[in-house]
Amino acid sequence: MTKRVAILISGGGSNMVALAEAMTGDFPARPCLVLSNRPDAGGLTKAADLGIPTAVVDHRDHKGDRPGFEAALQVALLAAQPDIICLAGFMRILTPDFTDLWAGRMLNIHPSLLPKYKGLDTHQRALDAGDAEHGCTVHEVTGELDGGPVLGQARVTIEPGDTAATLAAKVLPCEHQLYPQVLRRFASGDRTPVFLP
Repeated sequence: MTKRVAILISGGGSNMVALAEAMTGDFPARPCLVLSNRPDAGGLTKAADLGIPTAVVDHRDHKGDRPGFEAALQVALLAAQPDIICLAGFMRILTPDFTDLWAGRMLNIHPSLLPKYKGLDTHQRALDAGDAEHGCTVHEVTGELDGGPVLGQARVTIEPGDTAATLAAKVLPCEHQLYPQVLRRFASGDRTPVFLP
């Protein structure tokens, strides 16, 4: 049975586009919703151009009321009836109360080789640590920030002279390659991690 996938974004939606464009043919999932916490997110237009329904739950309408924001997210998601949620550059921390509702059905992509560098500024932190390699990780979402089981990783070499910007530019194409491969496997019921060189 083909799975329904809701994709949560906050910005331009490049990973969303990579996922949506992959979900064709024999892919075991199809996008059913692109949901953003920002009404001006560029990815909303891209989703509409791809024929994917969109919705907005503006976090600013729920200032100081995270439970209210998450309740509104849940209403929008339930209306779309997804089987899987993919966080793709969704820049809001979700509480365990929310992630527990979707336990085992929510994925995220993070720009580091987890468990290294949870949270923000991952590229600069890899440089500051003198790491030889960097990359991205797709993981299952749990109540612990960037702490769920790893479902895939892709690696890049850190070269002399790399900056946070050049590393980000190297890692992004890896994200676009990795996330659809992990989702394909996950939607088929297989949680075996995908490792790209």
